[in-house]
Amino acid sequence: MGNKKAPVIRFKGYTEDWEQRKFSDLIQTMRGGASIAPDDYKDKGIATVPKGAINSTGIADLSGSKYVSKEFFEKNKNSSVYSDELVTSLRDLVPSAPNMGRIVKLKGKDHRYLMPQGVYNLVLQDEVDENFLISFTNTSKFRKIISQEKNGSTQVHIRNSEYLGISIIIPDSEEQNKIGSFFKQLDATIALHQDAIQHQQGLKKAMLQKLFPVNGARIPTVRFATFKEEWEQRKLGDLSEIVRGASPRPIQDKKWFDSNSNVGWLRISDVTEQNGRITYLEQKISKAGQEKTRVLFEPHLLLSIAATVGKPVVNYVNTGVHDGFLIFLNPIFDREFMFQWLEMFRLKWHKYGQPGSQVNLNSELVRNQEIMIPPIKEQVIIGGFFKQLDDTIALHQDAIHKLQLLKQSFLQKMFIN
Repeated sequence: MGNKKAPVIRFKGYTEDWEQRKFSDLIQTMRGGASIAPDDYKDKGIATVPKGAINSTGIADLSGSKYVSKEFFEKNKNSSVYSDELVTSLRDLVPSAPNMGRIVKLKGKDHRYLMPQGVYNLVLQDEVDENFLISFTNTSKFRKIISQEKNGSTQVHIRNSEYLGISIIIPDSEEQNKIGSFFKQLDATIALHQDAIQHQQGLKKAMLQKLFPVNGARIPTVRFATFKEEWEQRKLGDLSEIVRGASPRPIQDKKWFDSNSNVGWLRISDVTEQNGRITYLEQKISKAGQEKTRVLFEPHLLLSIAATVGKPVVNYVNTGVHDGFLIFLNPIFDREFMFQWLEMFRLKWHKYGQPGSQVNLNSELVRNQEIMIPPIKEQVIIGGFFKQLDDTIALHQDAIHKLQLLKQSFLQKMFIN
């Protein structure tokens, strides 16, 4: 059956060489989806497999499912697929996420689904382990094959015959099962951490509405024991000196930066990547650059007023702050409390922008923003509560990152690339 090889890492006891096979040898049947026009979608009915269903987790993401009527489903039931069955896409349905050719399993609340065009239901031969094949479609070798086979520019796709003609090197069914089970368990562990993050984020969202007063109230719905005083209405400008960062010009000039400097240069990309808690800054600002900006050598609360507008930030490293941020100097509030309040208030800054336009925040608008605020002891307790939630979320995110790196390493070493 062609060249015989073996991967770098194998489970103990397996010594047989792997064999080269075509997808057409491994796939028993392959059925395509139905043509669904925009008007065919309804508010309720039979769920469809959404555009974003295909991914690298092995489980279809069905969160974006739309619906078609039962009548439409019956007319196109040859394109139906059921829970626990496998699907793939031979089109890049989401250009920003090139998942074409990956295989996933349906695990949704609905029993049956309708596939749209470009999505295919796969039934494998009995001797093929589905978890092994799902994992193989995430290897760098397979992604490279798909990239080489794809056609089109406006609608990138791969033909059925090209997909079925792909050659891969696989072991016997017993070793497939071992490898497939290993990656299934790894994906399940990642999914547990993702579920925990969703739970913590949901809890935080709910508690932000309960631990801060809303709709003009002077006390929150939920309070920690012993706190009875009404909260006080103040302006942010009364609680801190609010100043804008500064940027050396022209910012492209290399003299403003020095990789050996102990002061980082804060960029919007750092904020989004670290979710507002800055623990490292890759770009460093030079002595000359520091003279043209505001440098913080201790943690401060900042607020983004450009690009990611209204995002609160805390720097935990030496930081040069450019003019896309406001800095809260000499605050008379608990920093963590205000960080959380600003996070909750973030979307409300949009009241200062026209519909469909970029919000334009400035120092004066922020200074004049009113806030209900409790005594400092209550601020500290509330801030600490939300910080603990954030830390728990961060731990799960870190675990996911490490597991994903581990998975990528094993995908390289447990398959033949």
